[in-house]
Amino acid sequence: MSDPDLTVTDPRPAVATAERPSRGRSAAVVICLLLAALLTTPAIVAYWGQRTLNDTTRYVNTVGPLVNSPEVQDAIATKVTDTIQEQVDIEALLNDVFAGVIDDRPRLQRLVGPLSAALNGLIDRQVRDFLASDEFADLWTAANTRAQQSLQRLLNGDQSGAVALQGDQVVLNLSEVIDRVKQRLVDRGLTIVQNIPVPDIDKQIVLMEAPELRKIKTVYAFANPVAQWLLVAVAGLYLVALVLARRRARTTVIIGAVLAANALLLALALSVGRQLFIDALAGTSFGPASRVFYDTLLVYLDRARKVLLWLGLILVVAGWFAGPNRYGSAVRTTVNGGLETLGGSLPGGPVSEAGRWVAANARWLRVVAGLLGAVVLVWGNDLSVSRLFWSLALVVALLCIIQVLVGAGRSETQARSPLPGGAVPGTAK
Repeated sequence: MSDPDLTVTDPRPAVATAERPSRGRSAAVVICLLLAALLTTPAIVAYWGQRTLNDTTRYVNTVGPLVNSPEVQDAIATKVTDTIQEQVDIEALLNDVFAGVIDDRPRLQRLVGPLSAALNGLIDRQVRDFLASDEFADLWTAANTRAQQSLQRLLNGDQSGAVALQGDQVVLNLSEVIDRVKQRLVDRGLTIVQNIPVPDIDKQIVLMEAPELRKIKTVYAFANPVAQWLLVAVAGLYLVALVLARRRARTTVIIGAVLAANALLLALALSVGRQLFIDALAGTSFGPASRVFYDTLLVYLDRARKVLLWLGLILVVAGWFAGPNRYGSAVRTTVNGGLETLGGSLPGGPVSEAGRWVAANARWLRVVAGLLGAVVLVWGNDLSVSRLFWSLALVVALLCIIQVLVGAGRSETQARSPLPGGAVPGTAK
């Protein structure tokens, strides 16, 4: 019989049991990273759309600068001027006025031609003067406020408002601008334009060709309720992947690379979308202003793309710095050692007391520093590269302060530790 105490137990089942949680954890990390990578760009676009198109104030602030754009002013001026001139035949009116006064037809034509050009020039000048005035700036703000609200109604199936869907075109109503210009002309003595009829079709300017807008309305109805939370969910996926990862420094590098790749993908999408938008409006009166309109409307999305790229690069560098590689370890040791030495040279008292507490809670304090940087970055929903670097500077400063206090606390602890033989540092033998 064999001695039970000498029985050898096969260790392989225990190893398999230990490996299963590790494999499950690794699989969860991979799944989270894949989902986050696939959803990052859609989440950013959805959040931009939800914030810009649904928020009247944000939308008006976005398109407000267009009022000073020469391209936009020229497009609107051309449309309004052509509309008025098409409805008023200046030469016919002048011929009728002078018919009983000047019988010599050649002389009449020599007079009518310059007068007609002068009156058409007057109309054009009055239109452009109005578009450059504060009155038009106020009208532009009011019109875009109504346009944003009309766009919301349009996406929800309501055809009323300043923006409407006609066939496959999204059009902006310019009737108020035309009425204001007509009144300015009447005030300056050109009363012939006062009662001219303007067909509804001539009061509109095509903003875009949108044959797929009906499908977009369906997508909007489904996506709008979740758009504002999708970005939060993606951030949560990245955070879960980082928490579950065994090699967090390497995971940080991967997350940074994924963010940078999504920034490049978003840049490509914006570039392609810009060209498609310009091509769609190439034959319309708003065509010359399509570039500036697209760039202005998507300015916040382009800014988010730049922030995403820089954030990805920063995370790649931070992951490398925190990793076990030789250079990262050397830099980390040098920097931490220098900061702790600085902390150890500080005078005792409250600093040392605080240092001992910070040394005992350094890990979660570093997490808090990172969260504060994130709050500064997203506060007010006004992402920018400059704000990213300010938040990074805040995080670096807080981490340095933490490390200095850790050095002060460790120096105080070492000073109080008894030496071999029961002696205490600083006491006489």
